Amino acid sequence: MANKKGNVLAIAIMFFLFAMISFVTGLQNPFGIIVKSQFGASNFLSQLGNAANFIAYAVMGLPAGFILTKKGYKFTALAAVLVGFIGVGITFLSGVVESFGVYLLGAFVSGFSMCMLNTVVNPLLNTLGGGGNKGNQLIQFGGSCNSLAATICPVLVGYLIGDAMNARISDANPALFIAMGIFALAFVIILFSKIPEPELEEAAKEEPEKTSETIKGALSFRHFVFGAIAIFLYVGVEVGIPNFMNLFMTSPEVGIAAGVAGTIVGMYWFLMLCGRLIGASIGAKVSSRAMMVSVSSLAILLLVLGMVLGDSAMVPFPAFKDLHFSLETIPLGVVFFVLCGLCTSVMWGAIFNLAVEGLGKYTAIASGLFMVMVCGGGILPLIQGAVADATSYLWSYIVVILGVAYILWFAVLGSRVKKAK
Repeated sequence: MANKKGNVLAIAIMFFLFAMISFVTGLQNPFGIIVKSQFGASNFLSQLGNAANFIAYAVMGLPAGFILTKKGYKFTALAAVLVGFIGVGITFLSGVVESFGVYLLGAFVSGFSMCMLNTVVNPLLNTLGGGGNKGNQLIQFGGSCNSLAATICPVLVGYLIGDAMNARISDANPALFIAMGIFALAFVIILFSKIPEPELEEAAKEEPEKTSETIKGALSFRHFVFGAIAIFLYVGVEVGIPNFMNLFMTSPEVGIAAGVAGTIVGMYWFLMLCGRLIGASIGAKVSSRAMMVSVSSLAILLLVLGMVLGDSAMVPFPAFKDLHFSLETIPLGVVFFVLCGLCTSVMWGAIFNLAVEGLGKYTAIASGLFMVMVCGGGILPLIQGAVADATSYLWSYIVVILGVAYILWFAVLGSRVKKAK
């Protein structure tokens, strides 16, 4: 009974950390508008903060996996929370000194923290759920907390920055203070909580493997390699859809206020929340593969419709203006991009679940390798930004469509469990 209660507490803490990951990462979306205003950045440069945040995963992914393997979940989570507090603090400082370089440094350091937290929460939730469909179900519930925080972030920051044409980083200080407060509270909660260490206990019973052998062992599973590529593309897809939706709506051609656009972007994350709750409720009955095939196919259809219809018509859409509910007129194509949130909602958990199936003792290092590939969330939007500069915001979504097409292939064929010869 005591162990069961401990697991419930551990699950609750992981859900809390899932929300923190999303809130801090989500700051880079509205900040893309701010740096375009304050520093006159291009579409490409406006995504550098987002890129710095995610490229940190490429640097920290493997070290985070090794820290988790050697020190366990609690130590890794505490270190991640401390680094996160420092990263957000640097972002706050960038507003004081009005430096684009300091802003990028803050995003980079925050990315270290997000990487370490992701390395903890995904394998622990999967383990606490017993793997398989139950493990996927817990990850989907955690993802729901992630989406809730992601829904709040752009709405809050969009409201704070107000006039996008004159926005400054310092306008978002209240959101940064909230983030630092969350990190401080999380540190105290985790410090005085008992978190089970099943992977650490299992590893202690076995002869330690060399680092190269551990990595080689994880990479010997072909489905894991294909899954790592799928995660690289998925994170770029998940981030690229709302980021460029925001830039498109606040562009002079469309002219929607940043505060209103932020609530529209928030609807994308809200639909991700709904999708994850649905995914969690049916996760024990519907396989991850079936989920992936369905949502990937639908996402491709919605993205194509969004590109083709674009701003061909303006339609009313629920939003918040000055913190009051209203119906705002937005481009029809944006509606289809928003609906993609339902599709991207379950992809992370399903990909992770399929990719680590059968890895056993290599699960911890595999989680670290997964975090390396999360850098796709910075690289794909940069590519999308370059395409947008060369063509248009709408045509840039071809990058997203190609990414989803690969994810569909992974769901159908690439996820079949097979160890490389």
